[in-house]
Amino acid sequence: MTSPQPTCRHCQTPLELVFADLGTMPVANDYLDAGSLTNPEPSYPLRAFVCRSCRLVQLEDFVPAEHVFGADYAYQSSMSDSWLAHAAHYAKTMIANENLDTNSRVIEIASNDGYLLQFFKKANIPVLGIEPATNVAQIARNKHGIPTIEAFFGVAEAERVKHSHGPADLLIANNVLAHVPDINDFVKGFQILLKPEGVITFEFPHVLNLITLGQFDTIYHEHFSYLSLLALEHVLTAAGLRAFDVDELPTHGGSLRVLAGHIGSPHSETARLQAVRDKERDARLDTDFPYLDLAAKAEHTKRALKTLLDDFKRQGKHIAAYGAPAKGNTLLNYCGIDADIIAFTVDRAESKQGRYLPGSHIPILHPQAIAEHKPDIVLILPWNLCDEITEQFAFIKEWGGRFVVPIPFPRLLDGEPHGH
Repeated sequence: MTSPQPTCRHCQTPLELVFADLGTMPVANDYLDAGSLTNPEPSYPLRAFVCRSCRLVQLEDFVPAEHVFGADYAYQSSMSDSWLAHAAHYAKTMIANENLDTNSRVIEIASNDGYLLQFFKKANIPVLGIEPATNVAQIARNKHGIPTIEAFFGVAEAERVKHSHGPADLLIANNVLAHVPDINDFVKGFQILLKPEGVITFEFPHVLNLITLGQFDTIYHEHFSYLSLLALEHVLTAAGLRAFDVDELPTHGGSLRVLAGHIGSPHSETARLQAVRDKERDARLDTDFPYLDLAAKAEHTKRALKTLLDDFKRQGKHIAAYGAPAKGNTLLNYCGIDADIIAFTVDRAESKQGRYLPGSHIPILHPQAIAEHKPDIVLILPWNLCDEITEQFAFIKEWGGRFVVPIPFPRLLDGEPHGH
């Protein structure tokens, strides 16, 4: 029996153009405990399509959002110093640009552990977080005093919050737009909850960078969509919203911060918005052409990284990794790299320490394990934090340790790219 033809989650156009087929994988944030290592792991196809109508890049639906973002969600935004600095700068900028004060209301969707709203709260601006995962919502309340509603956001929740708390001057959605299965219901919620002259900011990794830099590891079941400004503008228009400005950011391998408001709002379009539209048009994102390259780039990275690590292993080198991010699990499982090659990885999140990566079964230890075990090679899995990590762990040079970064191509940080 053949499976039904998948359709676009925004415009319902039949999906025919495959963007990436990475095989069958466990859910990227399904970390394992020692007792469950011998149990069968649930795994699902990881295949992304491009809609030929609205150009939204998206996963075929296999995993329910409740499975991915349940009560115990492993990712905590506060674990990265550079991300906290990014959040602090954003808050300072928006407070100044939008003249926010004690009479304003700032609401963040997918507010995680309060990493961002804390900076508005410190400026005495009323805040509210909406976060579906119980464990990180509790951290936001207990550690930062951020009032947080535990819920998935959409039209129904927007109506409830508008009734109970009033509309927002600033609505924030950082790295959540990609995570929602029903993107239309989600974005329509912003239109409902936003004041007539209010501002929304959406931050998301730019699919153009994913394509040009071969960032295939950012594809995992937790990411239902991979966004361009082109695709987002289709979604916004359908919800009664419009973009008026955009900022290109270095975060997450290259992101966009899109500023939007109601269709009838007074905000005028900026030259920056038109510049990104032009960049995407020049890259031909409105055609099939650029989306056809990723599969070859992924296969090249797979061969090069496996060869590099296998060579080190044959030389008797002790190999470890830094980080337990979702993207790292896509990378390791797609490349066939497991605990036979990488002895352990380390992560600052206590919720991950003592557990194992899904699929590869690599143990996750406290960061101090790097100093204790003195590995010869450290593979940086959250390559978007490469500068932060190499600075914090520069001491590995004391015993001749070296860093390897896998994306955009596998390379020793002090050497030549591998396979080029």
